[in-house]
Order: sequence, then C-alpha cells, then structure tokens
Amino acid sequence: MTDRGPGKDKPRKDRMHFRRNRQQPARRKHWQLPPEESARDDLATTNRETVRTKGELSRKRTVVQREPACLAGTIAEGIAVAVRGQYVDVDDGNRVWPCTVRRVLRTLLIRDRSPVVVGDRVSFTPVVDAAGNANEGVIEKVHPRRTSLMRCDGRRTHVIAANVDQAVIVGSIFEPMIKIHLLDRYLVAAHWGGLAGIICVNKIDLDGEGFADEILDQYRRIGYRAVATSAVAGIGIDELRSLMAGKTTLIVGQSGVGKSSLLNAIQPGLRLPTAPVSEASEKGRHTTTTAVWLKLDVGGAVVDTPGIRALDVAMVPLNELEQHFVEFVDRVPHCKFPNCVHIHEEGCAIRSAVEAGHIERDRYDSYVELFYELSEVSKLLREKPGHGRG
Repeated sequence: MTDRGPGKDKPRKDRMHFRRNRQQPARRKHWQLPPEESARDDLATTNRETVRTKGELSRKRTVVQREPACLAGTIAEGIAVAVRGQYVDVDDGNRVWPCTVRRVLRTLLIRDRSPVVVGDRVSFTPVVDAAGNANEGVIEKVHPRRTSLMRCDGRRTHVIAANVDQAVIVGSIFEPMIKIHLLDRYLVAAHWGGLAGIICVNKIDLDGEGFADEILDQYRRIGYRAVATSAVAGIGIDELRSLMAGKTTLIVGQSGVGKSSLLNAIQPGLRLPTAPVSEASEKGRHTTTTAVWLKLDVGGAVVDTPGIRALDVAMVPLNELEQHFVEFVDRVPHCKFPNCVHIHEEGCAIRSAVEAGHIERDRYDSYVELFYELSEVSKLLREKPGHGRG
C-alpha cells in the first residue's frame, strides 16, 4: 500500500451514454390543449422539436471522476478472486478484501455485463469502520486486461475471466456426450482473447471404443496440446497438473463434464462440490455457480467457472473468423479469390484441403456453422446502425 495525499488535480469529466430508460421523449405526449388555445395549435409539438436526429451530445451526460492517484487516503492493489453480485473479493497478496465497486466506475463501464471480473487487477481504497478497523474496500480502478475469455450475451459481451495464460477446455467422452463444435467455439474465443487453448477429454474410463484418442489426435495434429483424463480412475491427472503448474489457467466446459472433479484430483484440498449427471436428460447439474480464482500448490492459479452449454462468439468480426482456425491460416493465401469465404467458391484452398483429408471435416463444419451465425449478426448490425454489440 502507498499513502497518497489529497489530490490537487482537476477532476476529469467524461461524456457517458444515458441508460435507455433515462432518455427524454422527443415529442410531448399530452396532445389535448386547453379550450382557449387556438384550434390551429391542436397539433403543436414542443417548441424545440426538430426533424433531425438527436445529436450525440444530447444522448449523453457528464460524469465527473477522479483518478485513484488523486483520491485522499490509502490506495492498494490486488486481484479480483470472486465476484458475487455487487461484491468483489480482492486478494492483495496478504488477505482477501470484500469490496464494492464505486458507482462512477460502474457508470463508465455500463456496456459491460459486469465492470469487474475474476482475474482483473484492481486498485481499491480500504474503508475504515466506526471502530477504526479496515475490513472492506471500494474498487476505484480496473487496470487494462492482458487477456480475456468472453462470450456474447444478447447485445453485450460477458467477460468470463481476465488476465489468464491458458484455457483448459474440458469435454467428457460420455455423460454428457462430447460436443466437438462447442470445443471449437471455445478455441475461437480463446484465440480471440489471447489465450493458449488446451483440449481435455475427461471420463475416458467410460470409453471402451477409443473414441477419445481419435478426437485428441485431431487437435494434436493442428498444434494444440491435448490430454485424456479420468478423475475417477486417476488417469492423466499428473499430465494435466504439469500443464497447469506455474501458470494462470481458466478451466471451462459444459456442465457435468467433470471440471470440479478434475480440480479436486489435481489438488484434493480444494474440496469443490460435485454432482452426478441427470439420468433423464444426460445433462450436468450446476455445482459451480460463479467463477472463482484458486491458488495451486504446484504454483500458479486456476479459475473454475460454471458450465456453459452454448457459447456465442459474436464479438469476433466475420472477416476475421478464418484467422482463428489455425489450420486455415497458411492455406488462405492460396485461395483463387482474395475475398474467398471458403463456403462455395471455386478454387478454394480450404475446401480442397478438406476434400483431401488435410483439414478435419468436423473442424470445417464448425467454421461453416460459425460463419453463417456471424453473417446473421453482421446483417443485423448493418440494418440497425448504432445498435451493435458492445
């Protein structure tokens, strides 16, 4: 912690967008006029009515803020290790502080689903209670994110975690059955956010036909690290632990694939809750309800996340999608047309590689599925300018 004196710099003023329900209607809604007024005015609108679109300035309000360096008192820094509603647990290296987020910060980050996510580096002010004890804090600033894994949620993006080195993407071979296309979506999101992707196929004790080996080899051939595990039988646990040692790892996947069970096997002292898969639906039950940052005895940390059955990656621009399929990158320059989308064009190097068996059909199908999905998003954004995701 460092002591800072009262700030003498002038506060910074930012122009922020109103919430939708705070904008004033352009026209007066009460059309009935008193009898004494001229009949000619019965269709009158407000005096300053204009047919032109409202300017950007009229859609914003001024928010006065001060940088943390300008605040009186003590400023500390730490890592957000859990987010629970309006409260954020921040680890400063010595203890964990329950913190709230200053309102001006929430306003500045209004477009985000949450202004602070697990893994964020933050600056906070300890709050002293009536007895003179500092037991809580107020987050003043969120530092720029080095990496992030995000997904889209309606019109906004939801950052799952920030400042992690790699994402272990877990799928179970059965119970529930593995979804190749979901693994590919996670890889696209990880690549977009600057994370290394690791494929983990769990519950291989249920795999009597060797399907897991085929899937793992498919990803290994294009350069991804891939590991087969079984939390029940203890298979692959040492390999996965070594991949996580000394790094900050995000573990993701749909519910029921065994993420918490794997972490309990890697570090038994965690004692994370687990639950069996539903026999009726063959879908997992949510046991992890919020993302949590956990330190590992082998060094580094892991972020355990709730299961996600679907992943919307609409934050990826349509014209950049091909860059996030690593086996496409070297072949794209050999396509006949510079604007080839690799769906229907003649002379497409990607389609030729698929037909020749050099690119897996499942991976290509994942690309096509995402291409059409992002095409619909792009079409909506063109039809409704100013109403894009963000």
